[in-house]
Amino acid sequence: MQHKTMAQLAQALTNKEFSARELTEYYLQRIKQHDPALNCFVTVTAEQALQQAEQADARRAAGESTPLLGIPLAHQDLFCTQEVRTSCGSKMLDNFVAPYNAQLIEQLNQAGAVSLGKLNMDEFSMGCSGQTSFYGACNNPWDNSRIVGGAASGSAAAVAAGLAAASTAMDSGGDIRLPAAFNGLTGLKPTYGRVSRWGMTAYASSFDQAGFLTRTAEDSALLLNVCAGFDERDSTSAQEAVPDYSSTLKQPLTGLRIGIARALFNGDLNSHIGEAVLASAEQLQQLGATLVDIELPHAEHAVAIATIIGTAEASTNMSRFDGVRFGYRCENPRDLADLYQRSRSEGLGELVQRRTLLGAYYLSAEQYQDYYVQAQRIRRLVKQDYMEAFKQVDLILSPTSADLPRAVNATVDANADFLTQRYTVAANLAGLPALSLPVGLLEQLPVGAQLIAPHFHEARLLNAAHQYQQATDWHTRTPAGF
Repeated sequence: MQHKTMAQLAQALTNKEFSARELTEYYLQRIKQHDPALNCFVTVTAEQALQQAEQADARRAAGESTPLLGIPLAHQDLFCTQEVRTSCGSKMLDNFVAPYNAQLIEQLNQAGAVSLGKLNMDEFSMGCSGQTSFYGACNNPWDNSRIVGGAASGSAAAVAAGLAAASTAMDSGGDIRLPAAFNGLTGLKPTYGRVSRWGMTAYASSFDQAGFLTRTAEDSALLLNVCAGFDERDSTSAQEAVPDYSSTLKQPLTGLRIGIARALFNGDLNSHIGEAVLASAEQLQQLGATLVDIELPHAEHAVAIATIIGTAEASTNMSRFDGVRFGYRCENPRDLADLYQRSRSEGLGELVQRRTLLGAYYLSAEQYQDYYVQAQRIRRLVKQDYMEAFKQVDLILSPTSADLPRAVNATVDANADFLTQRYTVAANLAGLPALSLPVGLLEQLPVGAQLIAPHFHEARLLNAAHQYQQATDWHTRTPAGF
C-alpha cells in the first residue's frame, strides 16, 4: 500500500477500503520501522497526524470527498508549522518552534491533508547532497552508499521509501528535481510566484520556490490545485488565474513542440543518461509531440552566475540569525560583538558559513559591480534565451542530472554542489516552471529527465509528464526493501 499514488489512496478512502486513521497509522508504523536507517524525519507529529486523520474521517462521513482529504503528507523542515519545531536542518534553529503556519501548510491543512511531520534537509538549503544537516545525513533508499541529492533530501527519501504519500519541498536551484531524479520520483518546481513563499525560510529569495515530490504527475497536479494562487502576504506572489491542473492531464500531445538543446548533451553528461533522456524524447514523439532543435547560448554561464547571486542573497537572508531575537545563542558572551560572532560560528555549519562569507564578498563595495551586477546582467541573457526558445517550442527537454548520485564518501571540492545543478539552476534564474520525471534505470538506480515550460504553464508540463507516465512504467519502480 505504501507505493500507491495519492490518487489511488484517495479513491480507496472514497471506497471505504480503509479509514484515514488506519492509513495514517500505517504510515506512522512505517516511519517507526524504516526511518532509523534513512534519517528522513527531523520531527514526527504522530499525535497531531492522528487527530487530523480523525477529522478527515469525520468530514468524509459528512459527505466530503476532496482528493487530499485524509492523505498523509510530510513537509520539508523549512516551512513554518504552528507549535512544531522548524529547524531548517540547523543547530541555529534547533529550538525554534514556529508560532504560525506557512501559507502552503495552511492550504494543505484546510484541504484535509494529514501532516506526518517535518523532513530532514541540507542546512538552510545550502547543499545538494543531503549530507549537511545538523541532524545527520539523510540516506538514499535506493543505495545507502550514495547521496540522496538536493537540499530536500528527506522529502525525496521519505516518498521513495513509502514513508509518506507525497512531500513538500523548496527548490532553489534543483533541490526538488535532483533528488526526484535520484530517487525515481516526479519533482515539480512551479513558476516563481505561483505558490506562496510566506512562511517558507529563504535561502536565495529570487530563486526559492515551493513545490512537491510525488510518485506521479497526476499527484503533483492534485497538490498544485490546492496550493497555487495569489497570497497578499507574499510580495512575490503572482496574481495569475489558477487553472484546474487535473482537468488537462489527459489531453493528447498531438502538436506539442518539444525543444532539445543538443549542446547540453556534451562530455559533461554520462552518455547512458543522455541515451535515456533522448529515448524519453522519442517516446513523447510517439505520443504525438514534435521534436525541435533549439539553442540556449548562455546556459553554460548559469552555474557561475547562480553561485554569485545565490550566495549574495543567502548572505543577506542569514543576517537575521544573530543570536538576539530567536534561535541559538552562545553562552556567556563578553559583549555584543562576541554574541554575534560566537552565536553564528557555533550555530551555523561550515558550508553555510562559507556561502555566507562568499556572498558578503560579492556584495562588498569593491566587488559589487564586477561580480553581482555583472551576474545580474548575464541572468537577464539566460532568461532571454528561454523566451526566444519558447517562440519555437512549447516545452524544453533536458537531463536533470549529469550523472548518477555520487558516493557518500567521495572526495569533492567546494564547487561540487553548484556543478550538480548545471541542468536545473537555469529554470530558477529565469523563474520558469520545471519538472523532473523518471525515464530509466542505470546500474539499478533511477534516471531523470527534466521538462521546462514557459511561465505559468505548469498544466502543459503536467500533461506531458502524465501522458509519458501512462505509456511507461519507470515511475512505478521502487527501491528494494521498502
